[in-house]
Amino acid sequence: MNFEYFIAKRLIKGKEHKSSISTPITKIAISAIALGMIMMLITIATGVGLQRKIREKVAAFNGHVLISSFDNNNSLESLVPIIKDQSFYPNFNDVEGVKHMQGVATKMGIIRTATDFDGVVVKGIGKDYNWDYFKEYLVEGRIPDVGGKLNEEILLSSHIANRLGLKVGDKAITYFLKKNSTSSSKTYIRAFKIVGLYRSGFQDFDETFLFADIRHIIKMNKWKDNEIGNFEVFIDDFDKIDQKGQEIYENIPSTLDSQTITLKYGTIFEWLKLFDLNIIGIISIIILVAGINMITALLVLILERTPMIGVLKALGSNDWSIRKMFLYNAGYLILIGLFWGNLIGIGLLVIQQKYGVVGLNPETYYVSTAPVYINIGYILLLNAGTMLLCLIMLLIPSYIVAKISPTKSIRFQ
Repeated sequence: MNFEYFIAKRLIKGKEHKSSISTPITKIAISAIALGMIMMLITIATGVGLQRKIREKVAAFNGHVLISSFDNNNSLESLVPIIKDQSFYPNFNDVEGVKHMQGVATKMGIIRTATDFDGVVVKGIGKDYNWDYFKEYLVEGRIPDVGGKLNEEILLSSHIANRLGLKVGDKAITYFLKKNSTSSSKTYIRAFKIVGLYRSGFQDFDETFLFADIRHIIKMNKWKDNEIGNFEVFIDDFDKIDQKGQEIYENIPSTLDSQTITLKYGTIFEWLKLFDLNIIGIISIIILVAGINMITALLVLILERTPMIGVLKALGSNDWSIRKMFLYNAGYLILIGLFWGNLIGIGLLVIQQKYGVVGLNPETYYVSTAPVYINIGYILLLNAGTMLLCLIMLLIPSYIVAKISPTKSIRFQ
């Protein structure tokens, strides 16, 4: 055990330390560190959680990258079909990191009841559709069966169902305009059967999409059996979406176009990027406030131990050795604050993650409850960063040790 650590340990455990003038100030400093850690954990966990949740919801409805005809860009309806039998489907071997691909098509329609009507976009899905991204949004009923014979089963949002007074088991009479139709031509009518209801909390999607067998759209559009509206591509790492989007574009035929969801929904993802700035700003302010509290506590500890510093200097201890004693002492106080901050902060996050106590307005935040993302890497990095920055901030005030004269401090002991 080194000399500085030994003295610091005796100072911490000494009875006079617990009843000294500095005690209330150190308690305030510890509380500031703990409260700051709680706020930082909540800020990061909810900020990153909201980003990830919104990304997941947008991807669940669109995939990460969309491959379609140039004529279908930014269109809610699949206007021009593309052939499903492509060299890159179903396994995109030329681009590493592609996890799944699925063929879909969309067509606009109107659901009409005896008293009301509502516009929808029918999303046609096939056997290759991966429901793993969507199952968590299922609130009632089941997923439609699109693997066997063509049937009328659909998955409708609870938002549309509530507006039209529909429920699981009801028929949803849906009208579609024929391609190149005139006002005098008849419409297609489908009596879909609602077998499930979903709620994603993403209002723009919940107000729009209805899921049905893609063969309905193929028949109504008079497409061939191997034609679809577009491909939805899912990748392993969202952080590489721009890179993978470019690679996908370079490895598809020139007659096709690709677009990432970060471009298609640019406004949403630009808004999400602001969260990074907010998180950095909040953490910087909290660490600064916590550091100032620790500086105050350290100065009080040094001034309170002025006679001891004089004695140690008289016995031959240098300034840096004495400064290390007080830095060890301050580090101990920081660790106590971090311990309680982590204990309370992680506890609150686990409660929110499990029970969803704090709710949000889905029209503003696209989620109904505050999402939480708990990552051990973030927590360890945050603790290490807080500890390091606080100790660096304490180096300057600890320099006051060098200003203390042994003769004067011992004289007034």
